[in-house]
Parts: sequence; structure tokens; C-alpha cells
Amino acid sequence: MKKLIISILIIIVISSLLFVGCKPKEETLPKVRVSEVIHSIFYAPQYVALHLGFFKEEGLDVELAVAWGADRGAAALLSNSADIALFGPEAALYIAREQSDTKLIAFAQLTKRDGSFFIAREPMPNFKWEDVKGKVIIGGRPGGVPQMVQEYVLYHNGVIPHIDVEIIQNIDLAATAVAFSNGIGDFIQVFEPGASMLEKQGVGYVVASFGEAGGEIPYTVYHATEKYIKENPEIIQKFTNAIYRAQIWVDNHSAREIAEAIRPSFQETDFELLVSAVERYKNGDTWSKDPLLRPEALDRLQEIAIFNGQLTEKIPYEKVVRTDFANKAIKNIR
Repeated sequence: MKKLIISILIIIVISSLLFVGCKPKEETLPKVRVSEVIHSIFYAPQYVALHLGFFKEEGLDVELAVAWGADRGAAALLSNSADIALFGPEAALYIAREQSDTKLIAFAQLTKRDGSFFIAREPMPNFKWEDVKGKVIIGGRPGGVPQMVQEYVLYHNGVIPHIDVEIIQNIDLAATAVAFSNGIGDFIQVFEPGASMLEKQGVGYVVASFGEAGGEIPYTVYHATEKYIKENPEIIQKFTNAIYRAQIWVDNHSAREIAEAIRPSFQETDFELLVSAVERYKNGDTWSKDPLLRPEALDRLQEIAIFNGQLTEKIPYEKVVRTDFANKAIKNIR
């Protein structure tokens, strides 16, 4: 009897060891390196997808990094230091214009208006665009969508850029708000939370919205190289699915609920300021309702680029856009 008990105990121990040894490893999600052009509340649906777990539920481990410029975001893709990058389609258009061997393809649209605001040093409740004549504006990089929209808006409101108004364009994007705070310029174009922070500090006051003045364009869109998309179609689809789920969620929730969801990405921002900034974007109909970049939207952006002298002719839509991932997400997600 004693031998039987010992034998049973040995079998139990051996079985336990075998079970532990055969325990399956925890599944590792594929890492996706995403470059965002700037870090802004303007991209709220992206942070919703991240913090509410939509990326993980789709089977992706998303890692964010800030490029501080569309040119740098495009460079991150071309150098393989990012898999997906969020920036304006202008970078893909410029690369297509040069007939580069490496193509950047836009596959999911996030925002449909300019997300920047025009800040003055003093409150100007009756602001008119002609008020900037003879003044100095801290602008953006030549050829970037923010700067192109700014010059387009100025011109179509009777102000000739660089003639009627001086535009400073040699300050790094990450440092423009600091430069304005230190007394440089009479006006500045800035995104949230920068706009609300300048107001809170008493340094500047929002007098106009470029989103409202510039109309609808595909302002910020997710891109990847043609090679990456070809080799990783499942990742691109899952990523697009997560973004669309976030777009639906944002459309159906209040500014306060959105602010609460994205709070982990803006921990240094006062919560009430975060809410008001989200409300500005939500009320301005800034975010795309779905990830589909439509031909007419890209066409309008190219008209603005031609006006600014960045393009001489339009690039065919099919050369820089793929719609199959967005269309599949829209069809399958409710």
C-alpha cells in the first residue's frame, strides 16, 4: 500500500512538471511603430483607439513617437524607423511628383479640417483677416499643410502672404508657442492644447479657426510605404479597423467623455482645459466620420498645393491612395 501511494505521488509530481513545461507562452502582439506629425488633441480618435484598447482588441501593439513635421514623418517611413505615419497627404504627393522608387500610400484618413487656430496677443472679438496687414505671423514649414492653408486663407481674404504680412517660417514646430510666449510675432498659428494653454497663460487669444476658414480637406492621414502594405496587409487592415471604431466612438460621445478617454496622453494638461480643447474640435466638425480618403477631398488639397506653388499639376489619386482597407472597415464594423 505504501509503495502504491509513493508511486501515485511520483506520477502526480511528474505530471505537474510536464504540465508546467508544456504551458503555452503568452501570445505576443505584433508591434506597430506609429509616427505622429505632432502630439495634439487634434488626433483624439487615435488616442481613443490606444487607451480604450481598440488596437489591442484588433491584435496590435501600437507604439507612438512624435515626428514634429510631415517631412520628418515621411522620412521615418522611408528610413524604416516607423511602420505607419500620420501626416498630411502632401508628403506622399511630393514624393510621387519626384517619381521616387519608394512610394508612400495613404490608407486611412483621421481628420477632415485644419486643426490649428489663429492666436493674437490681445482679445479681438471683431477680428477680420485684414487686421493682420503690416503685422508678423509665426507660421509653419513651407510646403506643409498648415502653412499652405494659412496662405490660402489669407489670400482669399484680401491679404497677400509675404507682401501684406511678414510670416516667420524658420522656427522649429516644437518651439513656435514658446517663441510667441517670449514676445516674437503678433500672431501665431497653433494646435491644441497649445492654443488653450496660451490663453490660460494670458499670452494670447484665439481669434479665428483655420478649420472653419479653410473648409474640408484630408488634413491628416495614415500612410505606409507601398512595400510595407504589400508585406503586411493584415496589420494595415487591423489598424484601420481600430481607427474606424475610435471614429465611431468619438462621434457618439461627449467632449468630456472623449477628454477622459485620452487623458493618459495629456497628463500634464489641466483636465478642464483638455475638455474645452476637445469641445472646440468636436464643435468644429474636425474629425472624419470614417477612414475613407475620397477623391474630391484630395483634389481640393492639391488645388491648395498648386496655389502655393508646391505642385505644378495634380497627381493621380490612385498613385497615392488605397481605399480597400477603409472600405472593408466601413463594411464590416457597425
